[in-house]
Amino acid sequence: MQTRSSNSTSTLLIVLIVIFTFPFWIGLIGGAIGIVAGVFGAVIGIVAGVFGAIFGVIGSIFGWAFDWNWHLPFGIWNGKLFVAAAIILIIIVLTRTKR
Repeated sequence: MQTRSSNSTSTLLIVLIVIFTFPFWIGLIGGAIGIVAGVFGAVIGIVAGVFGAIFGVIGSIFGWAFDWNWHLPFGIWNGKLFVAAAIILIIIVLTRTKR
């Protein structure tokens, strides 16, 4: 008789602990789902940014090579200045010594 009473008391204690700590567990599960979704979104954003940069560079090179002018309203800038500045920056970054 003692073991049956002890067993039911343990079951009741476990049920009460689960009921009272339910909001805590829901919060942890929701936070974990949010972290996973955020990391997944960040990875998709990084991949999209890399593809955008690649196609931007390709478009810039073709625009420079074939003299595609967009006639932007803020002065004489047709892409050659951007490509030249990008090439200079890349050369500076690659030749700079690391300290």
